[in-house]
Order: sequence, then C-alpha cells, then structure tokens
Amino acid sequence: MTKSIKELEMAWIVSRVSDVRDMLVIDSSRLDGVTANRFRLALQDRSISALTVKNSLARRALNVLGVTALDEILSGPSTLVWGGEDIVALSKEIARWAKEVEGLEIKGGTVEGETLDSAAVDALSRSPSREELIGQIAGLALSPGARLVSAILGPGGTLAGQISSLGEREDE
Repeated sequence: MTKSIKELEMAWIVSRVSDVRDMLVIDSSRLDGVTANRFRLALQDRSISALTVKNSLARRALNVLGVTALDEILSGPSTLVWGGEDIVALSKEIARWAKEVEGLEIKGGTVEGETLDSAAVDALSRSPSREELIGQIAGLALSPGARLVSAILGPGGTLAGQISSLGEREDE
C-alpha cells in the first residue's frame, strides 16, 4: 500500500471516529460470513458502528485524536466498536454476542482515556445502565421525602382509625 493511500485511509478512520472516546476492540476474524453479517446488522440496528482496521493505521489515527489507551490492545485481528446509548450498553451488547457466538473475542477497550482489558469489559457489561442509575438516584433522592410524609400521616391515620372504630361501637 502506498503512502498516499495509507494517508487517505488514516484520514477516513479519523473522520469515522473523530468524536468517539469510548470504544471496544474485538476480534471477529473467526466468524463465518453469515454470522458476521448477522452480527454487523444487529449492531447497526442498535446504532453501533464496527470498523475492522489494520492495527498500525488505527493506532496512528487514534493517536492523532489523542486516544492512546488502545495502543497495547491493538494487536492481531482487530475491530473497533463504538456507539449505542453509552459504553455500558455497548459492552452489554458485545458481551451478549461473545457468549452467543463462538469465535467472537473481546480484546479490551477504552473508557474516558482508561484502558480496559477483557475482564474489565465483562465487569462493565454487568453494571447498571445510565437509565438504571438515574432511576436509583431519583429513588434515593425521593426516599427521605416519602419517609417524612409517612411519618406525618402515620399518627393522624392511626387517630382517625381509632375514632372511626369508637364511632362504630357507639352505633352498635
């Protein structure tokens, strides 16, 4: 490959991943054609992009963007995967596929400039998603108010119940 073609390809990679900082690296080289197509179409349906690249070009393109966390992971057959709702949803989807499909291997990734190995990506896939975390935080924020309201209404409800039972006794 000539130097000008390499530069064009590197520029194309930079344009594809210019706004991406969180991504995973997988090895999908052992997938057969049908499985690979099914895998890529499923990722596309979830707004996840996959780009199989030559490691040296990917390393140079990512270094231009300031992403150096993947340098040690980019060896052997590599496919960059990014997109989806967030990095947790991405890791959940890729981990699900890695369990379903024999031959798909998670090599690692990067989150906020930190390098993740395959075990860390697997642990990330088991963590709650962004929406679940927001729900948990909202529940924790509303919990003291709910306790306060029940504490205020509790004695009044007890008193009302006792008055009601006294009124029923008098009617008998």
